[in-house]
Amino acid sequence: MKAVFMGLGYIGLPTAAVAASKGIQVVGVDVNPEVVNTINRGEIHIVEPDLDKVVKQVVENGFLKAALKPEEADAFFIVVPTPFKQNHRADISYVESATRMVIPFLKEGNLFVIESTSPVMTTEKMAGVIFKERPELENKIFIAYCPERVLPGNVLFELENNDRVIGGLNQESSDRAAEFYAKFVKGQLHKTNARTAEMCKLTENSSRDAQIAFANELSMICDTAGINVWNLIELANKHPRVNILQPGCGVGGHCIAVDPWFIVSDFPEQANIIKRARETNDYKADWCSNRVIEASKAFTITTNREPVVACMGLAFKPNIDDLRESPAKYITSRIISESRADVLVVEPNVVSHKSFNLTNYTEAYAKADIIVWLVNHKEFLSMPVDNNKIELDFCGVRK
Repeated sequence: MKAVFMGLGYIGLPTAAVAASKGIQVVGVDVNPEVVNTINRGEIHIVEPDLDKVVKQVVENGFLKAALKPEEADAFFIVVPTPFKQNHRADISYVESATRMVIPFLKEGNLFVIESTSPVMTTEKMAGVIFKERPELENKIFIAYCPERVLPGNVLFELENNDRVIGGLNQESSDRAAEFYAKFVKGQLHKTNARTAEMCKLTENSSRDAQIAFANELSMICDTAGINVWNLIELANKHPRVNILQPGCGVGGHCIAVDPWFIVSDFPEQANIIKRARETNDYKADWCSNRVIEASKAFTITTNREPVVACMGLAFKPNIDDLRESPAKYITSRIISESRADVLVVEPNVVSHKSFNLTNYTEAYAKADIIVWLVNHKEFLSMPVDNNKIELDFCGVRK
């Protein structure tokens, strides 16, 4: 069995590596030469626990190689980003570009699977692209959609142990895709059609977004009411049928902050709660920014000098280096541009950043007058409390 994975990012590389670790001959394709060269050295370009060991092993054993272009194989997997455009409509251009790259290498009996989170009917659209270029392949290849459902920071375990939803364009495609995933997935493989599988992925992330929106809205209410939201949620969750999530400074990442808009843009009249949840979570980042800017102004009035503000964390969630759609990054940018404070930027999981000058977290805490906890990184949890500093905790570091 030989497989080509188009895209070697936060999902593509771990999936390719896990498949290769089960004896599948894998070619990972990425348009970035630096990524290709890094992987071919047996190294990785992202932060994910234990992934470096797996990649090193499968590269050294000859089961994984990276390349700039695809080649003939038995199965092809599209694992590229699907961001949204300015109007919140899905941008499937990366999916289409990757699909067009593999079209010349497809042959009868091949499996073609899209893993990228996509709007409903994307799989059918890509099938149309394939068959327009290669009409002789119609009804001769197997096409399916199988979305990832992993948690950054625990990807390797969840890739193998989580259930997967597999939606083929026909029953034979679902069966053939399930045969492939059974080679490395221990969880159950649930077969359905492509549209249902596409909507299932969007539904999962929209549900999470709505639950987080409730917690974020609650945190803003509690701030006005003078109530400790962390204590409140802990007490409310003592109820046997209540499970409120933890609030934060917004919602980020490549899934939850993006996918609900795919439903809203395609079904604007029906997706009212989904849209409202998305707006609430986006607003929470502005609410946090305003709180910090107001605290900076108050500090200046009281002390007659501008404060030093430490923005603690840039990633979209704890203990990873992924900054995609990060509300913490957005908040930091607003504080830098809209306040007169001296802003220190901290992200312990990133060595350098093209837009921010990064500061060590202990140094930043020591220098700052105002500490802004944006991400609940493990490094922050054991830091001592200095009562002479103003601390704004938006993620529960001090709860």
